[in-house]
Amino acid sequence: MTDDPLGPMDPDFAANFTRDVRRPPCQLYLVSPLDVGGGFPERLARALDAGPVAAFQFRVKDVGQHDAARLAEPLQRVCADREVAFIVNDSISLAKRLGADGVHLGQDDGDPREARTALGPNAQIGVTCHDSRHLAMEAGEAGADYVAFGGFYPTTTKEVSHRADPVILSWWSTVFELPCVAIGGITPANAAPLVAAGADFLAVSGAVWNGDEAAAVRNFADLLG
Repeated sequence: MTDDPLGPMDPDFAANFTRDVRRPPCQLYLVSPLDVGGGFPERLARALDAGPVAAFQFRVKDVGQHDAARLAEPLQRVCADREVAFIVNDSISLAKRLGADGVHLGQDDGDPREARTALGPNAQIGVTCHDSRHLAMEAGEAGADYVAFGGFYPTTTKEVSHRADPVILSWWSTVFELPCVAIGGITPANAAPLVAAGADFLAVSGAVWNGDEAAAVRNFADLLG
């Protein structure tokens, strides 16, 4: 399941896991498609108006920073108007330029300490930790505000070389208070086990943007209650 240097976890650990009621309810975390031009700001507004969304991650690739900022600005306004956190994927410098609410870092995108210095004490800093407890603990020690595990299910949104098991959510939420995000192929139909295992947020992209975004958000809202 994992090449985590801390060793394998007991597969029975989460077999009878019941979500810790002391943790806040699981929330929805939307991740943008790669194409956010054209009418996408209107689609984002429809999605955010359809049900509770905690955060929106702006994720574009192979776009210069000037063009990325131009694409981000209307989306940032949509989020600000609805008090939804606007998180920039990968780029600390773009997050700083936009005055974004935070940044999400892959393992090759910089250190949380660097992001904290650049973005300030109130920025929300997340770190991709794949299926690794070791990476997640390192991120927490470096000052991350949340860690992201995945992918949990097959996805076409991005190439995934790590497959996580829900047991890692159970372990993390039992041992640490720091929020954890589940990501990777999550839909309203398959999300329930991740919520039960202890995910604090569900990071979702294709399940929302590949169809009727408002209907999808409503379906997630029904699930998350």
